[in-house]
Parts: sequence; structure tokens; C-alpha cells
Amino acid sequence: MLWIKAFHLIFMVTWFSGLFYLPRLYVYHAQATDEISQTRFKIMERKLFYGIMTPGGVLTLIFGLWLLSDNLHSYLQIHWLQIKLSLACLLGIYHIYLGKLLYDFKYDRNKHGHVFYRWLNEIPVLFLVAIMLLAIVHPAL
Repeated sequence: MLWIKAFHLIFMVTWFSGLFYLPRLYVYHAQATDEISQTRFKIMERKLFYGIMTPGGVLTLIFGLWLLSDNLHSYLQIHWLQIKLSLACLLGIYHIYLGKLLYDFKYDRNKHGHVFYRWLNEIPVLFLVAIMLLAIVHPAL
């Protein structure tokens, strides 16, 4: 099980690297005014989303479910784990929303300014702190 946990954490780090970086690319993309920069950002965003973030997220999910499968019923009775799994689901929704924004940029339909994306960039920090504290401290809730 330690190997599975290690791979779960490795892919979680990979996923989060994209969750931190993609909104930052959106900040710069929203500020770009020339066609060359906009095209470059579209390529970078697509490669990050489909080449790093999404595989990282899917593999995080697979290894996380594998960890849970050992004793699913018992694990789901643990309150801190229920909260962690709920946060992970919300993080998945955030990931999907970033994909929707990717399509908006791809088809030149972006409706937000760079300040919006600066705030959006802070959301995964909150998730990371909460999830890691729950997973490591195991608070009695």
C-alpha cells in the first residue's frame, strides 16, 4: 500500500502543479494583445491541461480510489476522510472549470480580465492546505 500511496502523492503534486500554473497562464493570456502571444498561450495552456494536469488528476483519482478499495466501508466512516474526499470532488469541479476557460480562450471568447484570473489562481492553495492538513493531522471531527 505504501507504493500506491507514493504514486497517489506523486500524481497529486503533478496535478497541483498544473492547477497552480494554468490560471497564471490565463493572467498573462488575458493581458496579451498581439496575435503571436495569444497563439503561444493557447498552445501552452492546451499542453498543460491535456498533457500534465488531466493525466495527473486522473492518476491521482485512480491511486486514491485504489487506496480506499482496501477497506472502503470502514474508510468512509472517518469524518476527516469524508471532508477530504468532498474537497477532492470540488477540486475536480475546479479542474473542469479551468477546462471550460481553456475553450473560451481557444475560441477567443474570454470574458474576464487578468484580476479575475489572479484571484482564481489562489483557489488551489486553499484546497491544498485543507486537504494536506486533513490527510496528515487526521483531526477528530
